[in-house]
Amino acid sequence: MPRWLNIANLFTLGRLVAVPFAVYAILGGQHERALAIVLVAALTDTIDGTLARRFGTATAAGAYFDPIVDKLFLNAVYISFAAISAVPWWLVIEILARDVVLLASSGALMLSGMRQFPPSIWGKASTFLQIVLALATLVQNAFPGVAPPGALIWAVAAATAWSGIHYLWRGGRELRVHRNRSLRAV
Repeated sequence: MPRWLNIANLFTLGRLVAVPFAVYAILGGQHERALAIVLVAALTDTIDGTLARRFGTATAAGAYFDPIVDKLFLNAVYISFAAISAVPWWLVIEILARDVVLLASSGALMLSGMRQFPPSIWGKASTFLQIVLALATLVQNAFPGVAPPGALIWAVAAATAWSGIHYLWRGGRELRVHRNRSLRAV
């Protein structure tokens, strides 16, 4: 069995397979089902990282694949929310734009020879708030008597904008440091 094929990476693969089911449930008005799918996905995300660290089964494939699947899942959920008017389109565009900035920054750093660009505390906080808003939106859609997550939308917008700015600043700084080291080595 290949080293990358382990239980942690299978959980990640399971989240990828669940994306169209979550989207279908949201767009089809099956909000309780969508809530269940997203909760299970969040649980598997917690479990896969814990398993990989606890049993020493972390792989390079998992390190790259896991955050990509997480972003794909979350972005698909937010696009679906906007399509049913559960969140504003401007918020979805902001979230997608930040992810494009993050991918571009990571790509530029990788092309320059850097292989490590770990997430920042601001990126983690932004993603956490996005997950909380997604769950709050799903709960509100599944149980209409629950108050809508209005103020949380603004918290997500602020955290997402700040983390995008921080990633740009940090990426630029890392790139300058890396270039200076490369120039000194020559």
